[in-house]
Amino acid sequence: MIDRIIEIANPARLSIRDAQLVIERTQQEQLSLPFTTPVSEIAVLLLAHPQITLSQAVLSRIAEAGGSVVTIDGKFLPASMQLPVQAHFLQTERFAKQMQLSLPNRKRFWQQIVRAKIRAQGELLKELYGSDAGLIAMSARVRSDDVGNLEAQAARRYWPLVFGNQKFRRGSEEPNQNRHLDYGYTVLRAAVARGLCAVGLHPSIGLRHKNRYDAFCLAADVMEPFRPLIDRRVVQWIGDHDPTAPLDPTTKNWIISATTARYLCEREQRSLFDIVLRTANSLAQCITGEAREIEIPSLLEPCAEMLPLKREVRSVNAKIPERAIG
Repeated sequence: MIDRIIEIANPARLSIRDAQLVIERTQQEQLSLPFTTPVSEIAVLLLAHPQITLSQAVLSRIAEAGGSVVTIDGKFLPASMQLPVQAHFLQTERFAKQMQLSLPNRKRFWQQIVRAKIRAQGELLKELYGSDAGLIAMSARVRSDDVGNLEAQAARRYWPLVFGNQKFRRGSEEPNQNRHLDYGYTVLRAAVARGLCAVGLHPSIGLRHKNRYDAFCLAADVMEPFRPLIDRRVVQWIGDHDPTAPLDPTTKNWIISATTARYLCEREQRSLFDIVLRTANSLAQCITGEAREIEIPSLLEPCAEMLPLKREVRSVNAKIPERAIG
């Protein structure tokens, strides 16, 4: 199966014809030739323009095929997400196990996720600049439920270093690479939510994230160790481009490629969807008591087609200062 991520960022009309998604673009009141793609190949459909019309058949057929539909707001953040509700034969049983999961187990699973996230951040710093700034050692000190809040401590060290900018703050409203990160995380979140649904877990029943207005708390939990894959692509992009420039299709395609590319995992080339699915399935086994450790990979090594900008990344920013290494 091909996992396509399709973004529609211009006025368009969507319909289904012979198991194909048909996209008719409207340009200056003229309809261009329609674009078609098999519904079965769609992993995520991103709707990023207010003048998009689509039929109910589009939503239902994509859901039946196991794909997700995400609407994007003006800040490149998800406004809504549709996921398949019947994707696994043990879905009802696993929903019940999620609801009954004990607090100690939630804390233990969150510890594993935070450890993997901090370790991946350190591995990315080491890959780009030759030093992990002490993050890999820090990851080993994460306790149950991250009671020492090492995730936040690691973030304060990581963000200025990964972009070589001590003034950079994640989540600010400045027109900088925060927009690139937000866009990439939106796609990653949809991919993770899809994997969770595929193994019969409910994406809204989180381990740590518990925002009552967030229907995808578990997806927000599980995506944490995979965020550095997006960070890597954004660092590579801004190394040769203006981070304040608008997010054009070329920029978006580069960022999205972090989720559509293939990575080396256990000496095999695997798609990110496959790797996320393995992590989601291992979490499901932990929730049902069949396992104790979530299968979370280290920072994934991209296959050859993802490597051309590595040289440029190394030449952009200064060496990590010694005082940042702990």
